[in-house]
Amino acid sequence: MTQPPHDKPTAESPEELRAQVEHTRHELGTTVEALAAKADVKTRAQEKAAEVKVQAADRAGALKEQAAHKAEEVKAKASDATARVQAKVPDQVKETADQAGRLWHEKAPQPVQDKAAQGARMAREHRGLLVAAAALGVCVWLMRHGKH
Repeated sequence: MTQPPHDKPTAESPEELRAQVEHTRHELGTTVEALAAKADVKTRAQEKAAEVKVQAADRAGALKEQAAHKAEEVKAKASDATARVQAKVPDQVKETADQAGRLWHEKAPQPVQDKAAQGARMAREHRGLLVAAAALGVCVWLMRHGKH
C-alpha cells in the first residue's frame, strides 16, 4: 500500500479509500478552477474594469448631488443679497427707476422693446449661468485688486 499524507489517516477499507480519493478529486478540481480563474487575465481585467466603472458612476452621482446642493446654496445667498440691496435702496431711487420704466414704455420703439424683452426673458431662463459668470467676475476682480 502507498504511504498516506502525514495529516490523513490510512483507510481501513476499500470504501473509505474510495471516499478519500473522491474527496481528493473534488479538492483538486476546486484548486484547478481557482488557478484557471487567476490565470484568465482578460476576464479579471474585464471584471476590474466593470468594478471601476461602477465606482466612477457612483462618484459622479455623488459629485452631481454636491454640485446641485452648492448651486442651491449660492442661489439662496444671491437671493438674500438681492433682497438686502433692494431694502437699502432709497425711495427716491426707486421712484426714479419707476419713472425711467414708464418713459421706456412710452418713448422706445416697439422693436427695441421686443428685443429688450427677449433679452430679459433669456436672462431669467439662464439666471444660474449669469450668477455663476458674475461670481467668477467678482473672484477675478478680487484676486487682481485684493493684493494691493
